[in-house]
Amino acid sequence: MKFSIINRDNWQRKEYFEHYLQQQTTFSMTNEINITVLMKNLKKKGYKLYPAFIFMVTRIVNSHREFRTCFNSEGNLGYWSEICPCYTIFNNSTHTFSAIWTPNMNNFSKFHFQYEKDVRKYKDTSSLFPIEPIPDNNIPISMIPWSSFNAFNLNINNGGNFLLPIITGGKYSLVNDELFLPVALQIHHSVCDGYHASIFMNDLQRLANESEEWV
Repeated sequence: MKFSIINRDNWQRKEYFEHYLQQQTTFSMTNEINITVLMKNLKKKGYKLYPAFIFMVTRIVNSHREFRTCFNSEGNLGYWSEICPCYTIFNNSTHTFSAIWTPNMNNFSKFHFQYEKDVRKYKDTSSLFPIEPIPDNNIPISMIPWSSFNAFNLNINNGGNFLLPIITGGKYSLVNDELFLPVALQIHHSVCDGYHASIFMNDLQRLANESEEWV
């Protein structure tokens, strides 16, 4: 992984970045993604929805620099060359969760295999972060499969310096013979606008529609 430092003086987003960073402005967008085609393609091969969701989100984030822009551990502003997913898994005994990460992979079948291997190994752990060290170039992804929602907001109080996106899925619903998955995206306004949030949602829907190509 490589972290490229941004020269703020020559950065076209400098004014926006400084304004919204000072205000500590974040915003969220929730959308219902039609996963009817995706679920059919997953079912054909016996794959699960959650790893497919993680795979799609990671691919989108790695396709747009805005979603990889952040401060590194030394306080420098820049962007990662690649992001890996850090996602939650549920412990059915304690009703708590753990956050684990899997290296980014371009092949879904390989990612699904590694996902299931990691879940089997860590699903009964009582640790919040059982795999350490956690790489700095990660984004938080989670799923709330017990309930659908129209909006969801997760707040991180760290002085407003967490700039990477936070993505949360919910329980999908059946509406007129089609399946819809609620997806919430929270981002920092200093690095992303409504335009970028729309790109994320549109790309997610496109990947679901074109899932036969990568499942």
